Amino acid sequence: MTRFAAPISEQIWDMKYRLKDADGTPVDRTVEDSWRRIARALAETEKEPELWEQRFYEALEDFKYLPAGRITAGAGTGRSVTLFNCFVMGTIPDSMAGIFDMLKEAALTMQQGGGIGYDFSTIRPRGADVLGVAADASGPLSFMDVWDAMCRTIMSAGSRRGAMMATMRCDHPDIEDFITAKSDSARLRMFNLSVLITDDFMDAVKADGPWELKFGDKVYHTLQARDLWNKIMQSTYDFAEPGVIFIDRINKANNLSYCETIAATNPCGEQPLPPYGACLLGSVNLARLVADPFGDDAKLDQDQLDDLVRIAVRMMDNVVDTSQFPLHEQAQEAQNKRRIGLGVTGLADALLMVGLRYGSDEAAHQAEDWLRQIARSAYLASVDLAREKGAFPLFDADKFLASGTMLQMDHDVRAAIAEHGIRNALLTSIAPTGTISLYAGNVSSGIEPVFAYAYTRKVLQKDGSRTEEEVVDYAVQMWRDKFGDKDLPDYFVNAQTLAPLDHVKMQAAAQKWVDSSISKTINCPEDISFEDFKDVYIEAYETGCKGCTTYRPNDVTGSVLSVSEVSEKAPEADTGADVIYMAEPLDRPQALDGHTYKLKWPDSEHAIYLTINDILIGGHRRPFEVFINSKNMEHYAWTLALTRMISAVFRRGGDVSFVVEELKAVFDPRGGAWMQGKYIPSILAAIGGVIEQHLIRIGFIEGEGMGLKSDPKSEVVAIGEAPRGKPCPSCGQFDLRMVEGCMTCMSCGHSKCG
Repeated sequence: MTRFAAPISEQIWDMKYRLKDADGTPVDRTVEDSWRRIARALAETEKEPELWEQRFYEALEDFKYLPAGRITAGAGTGRSVTLFNCFVMGTIPDSMAGIFDMLKEAALTMQQGGGIGYDFSTIRPRGADVLGVAADASGPLSFMDVWDAMCRTIMSAGSRRGAMMATMRCDHPDIEDFITAKSDSARLRMFNLSVLITDDFMDAVKADGPWELKFGDKVYHTLQARDLWNKIMQSTYDFAEPGVIFIDRINKANNLSYCETIAATNPCGEQPLPPYGACLLGSVNLARLVADPFGDDAKLDQDQLDDLVRIAVRMMDNVVDTSQFPLHEQAQEAQNKRRIGLGVTGLADALLMVGLRYGSDEAAHQAEDWLRQIARSAYLASVDLAREKGAFPLFDADKFLASGTMLQMDHDVRAAIAEHGIRNALLTSIAPTGTISLYAGNVSSGIEPVFAYAYTRKVLQKDGSRTEEEVVDYAVQMWRDKFGDKDLPDYFVNAQTLAPLDHVKMQAAAQKWVDSSISKTINCPEDISFEDFKDVYIEAYETGCKGCTTYRPNDVTGSVLSVSEVSEKAPEADTGADVIYMAEPLDRPQALDGHTYKLKWPDSEHAIYLTINDILIGGHRRPFEVFINSKNMEHYAWTLALTRMISAVFRRGGDVSFVVEELKAVFDPRGGAWMQGKYIPSILAAIGGVIEQHLIRIGFIEGEGMGLKSDPKSEVVAIGEAPRGKPCPSCGQFDLRMVEGCMTCMSCGHSKCG
């Protein structure tokens, strides 16, 4: 019998986490092999590795403990990869040389994957004097554009990387431009943006007082605090960005406030980190720990929870010593503080199983109790590790126990830390779990409510035929297994029907016992008034949240899949077959039609020849493979790599026009060239232009700079409405939704944040 609760779970494992050889041959034959691989790798640092390997395996078994995706995919593979998900980079110096040193570090980090966060408040504002060169500064946003291009360039090299987070203080002179930067949909696409909100600023907003925008000792502008707040709110209302981070609260609560200052977070906001800080994530699956679900005696098994948390802390602590790091500074930071981020997933499902309505006062109290138990178990486990292996190197008992978080901790935990120290400076965080939640049987994600009880996704097979597959929420499936077709109780609620302030209530309840932060999206109805929308943020601040991220569907942000108590089935919409979505790549036919194009790059001795072959499906041509040839041997390696990667993308199907977009965005720091009256920023951009002309020629796209002519799966969005927003870049379906601060596809699990 398979361990997977749903077909999509096995697909996610095979696609993202299963160890395979370079040619795609599976090394992990079963998911049990994956669990064994991870357990063995993380037990290698132990004095009794065989004992701990078995304990670790038992924690992983049946998806009870879910390490973050990078650990699940990378541990025990023998590959030189980082097991840390995200990084906050070093403080950006206010100098040209320092800025580009930081850009280089970011590129090196992103090459190994994962997201990065930066505070751009340290760069002088636009128009400020630049001493010694008789010029005005271009400002932080101009350098953010450079970072954005760097990220796009690395992505164009063939692999999707994590997102980037940019933060800026609310008193920086360029804050107004920062707030509205993403109103231009083509700008800063690789970034999430968040404003660092101080307590002084919130006091000024409440008092409708003045607010100074300054850099260094110079005040550049004074405006009303409430006007600036309204500008932040309006942009978020319209474009879902920027987010809001209550930075003073984060620093006051930080266990390490005595030795670090935080000014940025990882891309989804659950890990506020110091310069060169890294986030190491994992989640306890609460949905697997409920005894007698939906029964009279339904309850969370506290003993099992305690044991699982203690094992998870030990596993995560071992990752610090096992992982590679892109930069020496990141390794040093991790070793000195041994920060981990243990969180939960399946919270909403667990609440349903014990008969509680997500968002109710009772559910908030229950969630707070569960997270308090997790915090207690995690801190006591870390104390035990300190007794066995030593406290983290920068531990100072008096200062640590005087921090904001530790002052509310239970007396016995404080006493244990005072006596024995603690192995990990921070222990808890609630991270985005969209993909690993699907892998674990489609449990509810993180602390989010259930998004949809069930929906239908269409999967195209190798022969081009379609199969339908129902994806059911884990708790709903358990209800069906126990009660058949009996109607769901009225305490079943979902993200679309839940009042925004109920979202805030659950986030605030969880935050009390989370020493880092929480990645959560507060879903707001499209017709929410602007005043009510602003109240969501004020409530988040007043109730102790460390940040706030909302999502209001509209013509700019996109709509979301409709939700009902039965499976939502998308209409057939078979009115076009030029877009094909495949679970597996198509086999190559014996013969294909195609065209060969000659590309002569100025100042290059040899021309490049591109052959693009097409396949005919449903009477429509679509690109199938690319061959790039040149007599210039300097081009051999990268043209071969590009050939293989683009062909692999084409054979997976879906909207592959993004290949053109990404190639055309690549710039060469040595300079581009003028071709046929246009400036082309690089030879890769020129190749992208040739592919684009071919797609126009075969009718796959309508014209230059345009996407697909039509999408036969567009009606998978809210039935009866025109599709809004963008299709998933992985599978092409219009199933993107904002989960835990990150755009996530319901159909394939693709996440912008990795």
